[in-house]
Amino acid sequence: MDATGVAWHYGDPLGEQRAAHGGVIAVDRSHRKVIRVSGPDAPGFLNTLLSQKLDDVASGFAAAALDLDIQGRILHHADVVLTDDAFYLDLPATQAVTFLDFLQKMVFWSQVEVAEAELAVLTLLGDAEFPTVAAEATRDVQWAGIPRRDLLVERSTLTDTVATLESAGVRLAGLMAFTAERVRALEPEKATDLDDKSIPHEIPTLIGRGDLPGAVHLEKGCYRGQETVARVENLGRSPRVLVMLQIDGSAPEEPEPGAEITGPQGGRALGRVGTVVHDCDFGPIALALVRRNALEGQELCVGSVSVMVDPSSLPEERGEQAGRAAINRLRGN
Repeated sequence: MDATGVAWHYGDPLGEQRAAHGGVIAVDRSHRKVIRVSGPDAPGFLNTLLSQKLDDVASGFAAAALDLDIQGRILHHADVVLTDDAFYLDLPATQAVTFLDFLQKMVFWSQVEVAEAELAVLTLLGDAEFPTVAAEATRDVQWAGIPRRDLLVERSTLTDTVATLESAGVRLAGLMAFTAERVRALEPEKATDLDDKSIPHEIPTLIGRGDLPGAVHLEKGCYRGQETVARVENLGRSPRVLVMLQIDGSAPEEPEPGAEITGPQGGRALGRVGTVVHDCDFGPIALALVRRNALEGQELCVGSVSVMVDPSSLPEERGEQAGRAAINRLRGN
């Protein structure tokens, strides 16, 4: 997992996470890189390249976006916010170099400027009111977790911003607290939780539905990988899905990211483990990509460690897709 340069915890990791349930914590996520895209053509430019609909959004818009390959596999996963004069996209440093290079190569004759911004990501989590502090951009994140606000602040002012927040009663917490909440919200980190075959529909939280914008807008087109998104949405289901695992806390060792999930007797791989972290309520938990036919009614293990798919993380079944229903009607005639 990408965590270079930031604190994993400050001596009380479970207490730091629990403080978000009833108060507010601030998590330094400055290991992420921020890319600024500006200019009159920026909305249309990004809209043609990424999975999110960005050509007509207003200042303050916040969501995520994916860069897919021609087969619909996820190459980059960025969080997005629009200010009055620019889009800001932040993502793990391990993805940032290739993503920045891709965007810059696609400029051609567009009136767009693409460059890395000297900004740091500072995340607030909690059930209490967030204090107001100066930031280049503020993003209220709509995700399946506790209230979250991302602040993009000048790197040179990061320490002062944290001090201001602490003086307002916010507790400083390490990345472990954020990671536990991220796992509970079923939000993946590409390098740890996905592989080179991962497609958007394997991660239900990435698909924009209802009040959650996700990272994929289902009513836009004209971006690389769109055909795979449309085909899975209308005709079938992904063979794997991202879920949360409950891990046997009595085991002497915990699973490692990338480890295979099997039945109790071993045999065929049924999935792979991603992020593993200790949670203040659930103990050891993990994200995992698991085959749909292994989601229910089957014992699962990672080596000698027993794991269980958390029932609350199972995807909602949406019934028969429109495209599949039309095919079935044609076959029945």
